Amino acid sequence: MNQTIHSNITGEGNPLIIIHGFLGMSDNWKTLAAQYAEQGYQVHALDMRNHGKSFHTSEWGYHFMVQDVIDYCNAHQLKNIYVIGHSMGGKVTMLLATTYPELVEKLIVADIGPKYYTPHHQTILEALNAVDFSTKPSRADVEAIVSQYISDFGTRQFLLKNLYWVEQGQLGFRFNLKVFTENTSVIGDALPFENHFDKKTLFLRGDKSDYILDADFETIYHHFPNAVIETVSNAGHWLHAENPTEFFQKTITFLNN
Repeated sequence: MNQTIHSNITGEGNPLIIIHGFLGMSDNWKTLAAQYAEQGYQVHALDMRNHGKSFHTSEWGYHFMVQDVIDYCNAHQLKNIYVIGHSMGGKVTMLLATTYPELVEKLIVADIGPKYYTPHHQTILEALNAVDFSTKPSRADVEAIVSQYISDFGTRQFLLKNLYWVEQGQLGFRFNLKVFTENTSVIGDALPFENHFDKKTLFLRGDKSDYILDADFETIYHHFPNAVIETVSNAGHWLHAENPTEFFQKTITFLNN
């Protein structure tokens, strides 16, 4: 049986699918989703497998996540979709658009390229694995443990949004930490060389981020010949959270034109 991934649906109009990054969830996009809905889109912010409120499984990789999106679109009878994907979600959307171009009308990829990325989440995974939930820690306890590994406040807050009460007095993480820890290299997978998507595509990068370098433009144009590459000011990798105003303005202009 196909399990359907969880989503938050807002608004009416053209279907706009939003796919979060690694260790993220649909809730991270609530504010932006409401803004897109005001502009006449029906926004489907998805929780990918092993994230948020979606199911946990040992089957983990981009082709599984793309299939989840296809199953979701079929279940909701979505066609001619507009798609925004950030980081890991951007990798999902690139594989989706290049494999099923007839489904995707326009594509927005936020701060990730089609190239291979070496595993670079070790410290984060180490921090999360250092939390022993059998000791029934409080939120403050969890934050104290994680802060020993991660000094950046914003990164910590992003991760700790995944804390929830499994039952009274018992916290846990929403994501499937075990599977992520056992499969760290999956996240960096490159888009297959022969894959391409010829419709309009917008790549956005943060001006303080090193995920999309000028040297990566050639690879982007190889896969996405009609791509436009733009930079969001005063923003790192979490550009939609760090400069949501400019992120929204650039994305809505692209979607509406």
